[in-house]
Amino acid sequence: MNSTGDGTPRSSTIITRVELHTFAFPIEHRSAHGLHTVNRTRVAVRVFTADGSIGEYVGGNETMISQAKICGRKLVGYSAFERELYFDAMKRDLRKNDKMGISPFDIALWDLAGKRANLSVSQLLGGWRTRLPAYASTWFAGDETALPTPQSFVDFAERCYEMGYRAFKMHGWETGDVAKEAAAIRLLGRTMGGRMALMHDAACHLRTFADALAVGRACDDAGFLWYEDPYSDGGLSAFAHKKLRQLIRTPILLGEHVRGLESVATLLLAEGSDFVRADPDFDLGITGTMKIAHLAEALGLDIELHAPGPAQRACMSAIRNTNFYELSMVGPSGGIFTQPSYTCGYTDHLEKVGPDGCFPVPTGPGLGVTVDWDWIAAHRTELNVYQGKN
Repeated sequence: MNSTGDGTPRSSTIITRVELHTFAFPIEHRSAHGLHTVNRTRVAVRVFTADGSIGEYVGGNETMISQAKICGRKLVGYSAFERELYFDAMKRDLRKNDKMGISPFDIALWDLAGKRANLSVSQLLGGWRTRLPAYASTWFAGDETALPTPQSFVDFAERCYEMGYRAFKMHGWETGDVAKEAAAIRLLGRTMGGRMALMHDAACHLRTFADALAVGRACDDAGFLWYEDPYSDGGLSAFAHKKLRQLIRTPILLGEHVRGLESVATLLLAEGSDFVRADPDFDLGITGTMKIAHLAEALGLDIELHAPGPAQRACMSAIRNTNFYELSMVGPSGGIFTQPSYTCGYTDHLEKVGPDGCFPVPTGPGLGVTVDWDWIAAHRTELNVYQGKN
């Protein structure tokens, strides 16, 4: 094929250069014991075509870097519009891995396509939502954090409610403290139930099926909307979660640790989850996320996107069967989980939620954000450039 669908010569859309930037930045949060700093590593990519178009994306995490190096090298030579061809080829090349390395490049190709067409990615996907109802998703609990007790969760939920949030998700004690976890859930139900949709994410830290069942029954008592990744199977055992679903009333949400369309389909057809999970950073980009969204729609289930970001907003704008946008890892001391790498005012800061409890969908071309490449360079730990024949 010598031209694209709009008549543009294919040769002009060939990807000639790919940049993979790895960078790190601190996340700070304060507790009664002082200021705590956690360093986070992410990636930023740029994709260049022969005629000068550029696609960009910032996201991901350090676990995908080795795969991203493979995917970045192999992207050179494809047309920028051959997303499905590249997607399929990389799935095969990474068949012994979780395939997360595909994600940043797929999203950058969507960004590039939107910029060439002078359309937002939301528009390319058929999006119609312009504002997304959000939930505050907390840091983990613990004596060294700003959420040391069940009451601290209630106090923070009240603060989020005053900001405009009408949904709240707690992450419990990574030590697997069932008693505290259940107490916090029931207290949230008594104080915030009816005013906010409430969710619990055990993040696989409950060690046994019995622990997961006890916390699940607390979710039942509190009327929680969902119970996420209950125990230490890693969120993978469809059989065990089907059994758990038979013993509690609260819907189960799995999928954050299940990679790709086929694996998610296997989980759902085995009746392991009630809600579906997907993340453009983890599930092979926007292409992979929308495939999972359509699977969920076909099965009549809701899909909830993991974590915040421009790609998540674009996808959610075009998905009917979804409920909330996740503001990840927030707490009483403020701070922000995502990096401050934009010059256009885009932010996922907790306090930037609108009075309607929503965040806007970017409307500019591509992902609708402007990356601060000077900030990326100042925090960069590694740069890989691929061009020519690799």
